Amino acid sequence: MTLTDTTPAKATSRRLNTSKAMIEAIAQEMEADPSVVYLGEDVGPYGGIFSSTTGLQERFGKDRVIDTPISETAFIGLGIGAATEGMRPIVELMFADFMGVCLDQIYNHMAKIHYFSGGNVKVPMVLTTAVGGGYSDGGQHSQTLWGTFGHLPGMKVVVPATPADAKGLMTSAIRDDSPVVYMFHKGVMGLPWMAKNRRSVDVVPQGEYVVPIGKARTAKEGTDVTVVTLSLSVHHALDVAEKLDAEGISAEVIDLRSVVPLDRQAILESVGKTGRLVVVDEDYLSYGLSAEVSATITDEDPTLLKAPVQRVTVPDIPIPYAHGLEYAALPRPERIEAAIRKVLG
Repeated sequence: MTLTDTTPAKATSRRLNTSKAMIEAIAQEMEADPSVVYLGEDVGPYGGIFSSTTGLQERFGKDRVIDTPISETAFIGLGIGAATEGMRPIVELMFADFMGVCLDQIYNHMAKIHYFSGGNVKVPMVLTTAVGGGYSDGGQHSQTLWGTFGHLPGMKVVVPATPADAKGLMTSAIRDDSPVVYMFHKGVMGLPWMAKNRRSVDVVPQGEYVVPIGKARTAKEGTDVTVVTLSLSVHHALDVAEKLDAEGISAEVIDLRSVVPLDRQAILESVGKTGRLVVVDEDYLSYGLSAEVSATITDEDPTLLKAPVQRVTVPDIPIPYAHGLEYAALPRPERIEAAIRKVLG
């Protein structure tokens, strides 16, 4: 039986961290489909620097889990070629920040081949990449950049916040005939050597499990204000919402799960109920996802809003290395709470 995110799964679930949930999805798809392969730097015996491939090479062999040289342009190009020839490669770009050295392959080839071929050539490829700050990794290893990927046509972009979604979205991404960028935040992986949050380990359905790409979820229902967010910021928003519940402030938290396609209907329905919107986005303020979510309301029906939209994002600066400065720049719970109180007047 195939479970979806709306299928009751109590009898077939157990608790996993996000990393293990991702690996489980990959292994199940590799077991079912010999055309699925995984390639990237340190994905073999090392198991990925964020434990995204632990045990996969031992199980499936070096021909299907391939350690590559440090040449992102080369191995992403290899994945694109394999995809156009009928395989379903998963290619890991170690940090999203490294997109700069291989953007030609990603955007001018992976994203455009289907269009340039008049729909005759498919590119069923998954590009996985780690995102996010909070660990003093500096300005070249701490960005999210999903707004950049989302801005470039031709790619689907998914961002899981929970272990269950990590599994379900990975399954959907591998099976999709379009190129999918799968962006996982280091802070939700549930790894012991990184800062953990209490939701990094959660219930994950066993067996085949699918989360549809392009459908947001209501992480918490509320009536006073809508908080639209994704990835690690979902956890921060839930912490703030639970705190405000004690004061009689009811916040609804929408986890987008996908940047492309963007579930605009879920945003409109929630804001139509609450009348107030806070967008929390660990990406840059200008020209990004927070503006797109805001425009979803203003383009459709600005009269839904009882107050101006509040945006909690990274300011237009490189992510600082110093821990205190980095936390000041990131959309941490304190900033989210302040924005909610402001929008409530």
